Amino acid sequence: MIALLIAGGFSLLYSLLLTPLFVRVFNRLRWGQPIRVDGPKEHEVKRGTPTMGGLIFLSGSVIAYFLGKFIMGETPTPSALLVILMAVGAGLVGFIDDFMKARMQNSAGLNGWAKIVGQILVAVAFALLGLQFANQAGVTPVSTHVSIFRDLPFDFMTLGSVLGVIVIVVWIILIVTSATNSVNVTDGLDGLAAGAALLAFGAYLGIGFWQSAQNCATTAGKAGCYEVRDPMDLAVIAAAFLGGLAGFLWWNTNPAHVFMGDTGSMGIGGAIAALAILTRTELLLVLIGGLFIIETGSVIVQRLYFKVTKGKRIFLMSPIHHHFELKGWAEVTVVVRFWIIAGLFVVAGVGAFYGEWLLQQ
Repeated sequence: MIALLIAGGFSLLYSLLLTPLFVRVFNRLRWGQPIRVDGPKEHEVKRGTPTMGGLIFLSGSVIAYFLGKFIMGETPTPSALLVILMAVGAGLVGFIDDFMKARMQNSAGLNGWAKIVGQILVAVAFALLGLQFANQAGVTPVSTHVSIFRDLPFDFMTLGSVLGVIVIVVWIILIVTSATNSVNVTDGLDGLAAGAALLAFGAYLGIGFWQSAQNCATTAGKAGCYEVRDPMDLAVIAAAFLGGLAGFLWWNTNPAHVFMGDTGSMGIGGAIAALAILTRTELLLVLIGGLFIIETGSVIVQRLYFKVTKGKRIFLMSPIHHHFELKGWAEVTVVVRFWIIAGLFVVAGVGAFYGEWLLQQ
């Protein structure tokens, strides 16, 4: 519990106090954000705003986690290290994309398929490592089941040891690529993705904490207990990301002093995907990350409708946050209202999670 408070508090102060220093360094390196030419014209004033701000809260969150564990004399657990692997790995793919954009000063960056390949490589490493490191009860960080509030009955390993692992890896690839790209799509307005992700990390902090209190390893098989590897440490790393994003949001809110870039959005998406997988709440991510689903869905629907109707559009522009901008909503209005929507989804997700536990009693 104390490690959780240390991690959250340190990462908050790290982002809050050091962001201005990072901004000066980014300006000196000329890491300015290029603006897409077909975007809302009001965004032209943002051209040149420092980007790659994801480096700030990613580094702060990782340092905060290890600091909390060190101060408490505790050993880092495989589950938390896997979350860090996913966040840093996905963030590295985003960093390459950001660096190319800043270097060439256009919004193209890394090829779309190259991003997917990078995300797949990180997801495969995460999945294969996650199937190792069983604890004394034989519980590994990554489950061989699909899960929603906890593992569902069907076990992929009934397909055979080889085919089962392949299917598990493919399933995790789908979750990781969906989450990272969904957060990336949402990152289009000052503070939008940061605020929505902060709420999601808050949900996983609560879920990890609750699973620790109701863990099968410590409650002697009590009804509704959770078979999850290192739930408290998952809460600790979630707290570190929550604190880091809260401090970053102070500087990222409109008008943003720094953008998180793909470094941040992909790193966040990777961390959220990892937390969903390791807390055995993969399908619940549809609710907890509901805003990200809506944002990505708007892009998919727009493109499909455009192709089917040969040029017509449902939205003035996708992702959907730009549609409301072009409808005349102020950027701050769009962001705050979308935060409210994200919060309602998170409340629904956490409420469903708790409701399922009550039904087990």
